[in-house]
Amino acid sequence: MAKVALEGITHRFGNTTAVEEITFTVPDGEFWVLVGPSGCGKSTLLRTIAGLETATQGKIYIGDRLVNSIAARERDVAMVFQNYALYPHMSVAENLAFGLKMRQTPPPIRQQRVETVARSLNIFHLLNRLPHQLSGGQQQRVALGRAIARAPQAFLLDEPLSNLDAQLRDETRAELKQLHQRFGITTLYVTHDQTEAMTLADRIVVLDQGKIQQIGTPQAVYARPENLMVAAFLGSPPMNLLEAYFSAGQLKLEGQNFDCPPEIAQQVNLQADHFVRLGIRPEHIQLSQSAPHLQVIAEIIEPLGREILVRAVLPGRDRSDPQTLYFQVAPSLNLKPGDRLPVRLALKHLFLFDSATGVRTYPV
Repeated sequence: MAKVALEGITHRFGNTTAVEEITFTVPDGEFWVLVGPSGCGKSTLLRTIAGLETATQGKIYIGDRLVNSIAARERDVAMVFQNYALYPHMSVAENLAFGLKMRQTPPPIRQQRVETVARSLNIFHLLNRLPHQLSGGQQQRVALGRAIARAPQAFLLDEPLSNLDAQLRDETRAELKQLHQRFGITTLYVTHDQTEAMTLADRIVVLDQGKIQQIGTPQAVYARPENLMVAAFLGSPPMNLLEAYFSAGQLKLEGQNFDCPPEIAQQVNLQADHFVRLGIRPEHIQLSQSAPHLQVIAEIIEPLGREILVRAVLPGRDRSDPQTLYFQVAPSLNLKPGDRLPVRLALKHLFLFDSATGVRTYPV
């Protein structure tokens, strides 16, 4: 096992920059997740670390070894792909042993390691089967087992659960967590699924347009997003982001006003006639007949079992482009589309972002 360190990694395809000036270090044994929207550069970055793509500039270290000029097969990392990449003509046992065979590991050691890994992944009874005889989840375990059997210095996983159905994805995600706890191999994991990112990661790297937007623990990134992109991306449902106007100590949204807490105005040093983006998560909005901050109109009601998710709109704007916000209510409430609802915001959980730059201005 080893740390993985990137220093100023940039990768270009012709005139297109896929990743730009990426710098971070994954400590030995940690599980880091690269997350972001499609096309943000996360898979390109992973393939560059693996040696399947060549960095245009910057340095890649695996352990203390600079690997830029080292071939992929010599970097001592194991990559698990979205499509599993199993050899269809080989049995499960042969697939698990393939990397060891290429390294000329003695047959007795090879067999022992294959059996150990197969038992740990609960696929020992499948060793004689071919890949087409396996379910998607079983194929995924074989792909992971092949990587584990090699005992690499680092794992690189590129959306390994995306082909699984929802229930199996949840089960396999839990298994991945257990495997990492058991083997402790340094792992870089690519996904666009924020649930995977939040539940698996020691740290999250949020990417957008080839650049790092924020690095931190899942809870830190969720609780204090540094900009609008991170705020909008992490969370299900996402953070509500509303266009607001600050004037005379009040925040104004579509003709509705409420007092801005003095500590916010003092910290942010807001000026009159100042536009901001107001952010608040759905869990920090409640129905309240007592001193509501806003009146909204229910648009979509989504029963989710233990709660109801409400998508509402702020009245006053062109109905083709309304400002929307999400919040949860108790399933006992009999709400319907068109209901006018009074809501109160937990102002201690309020975020403000600069309208021009998208950078968080409150809390500082």
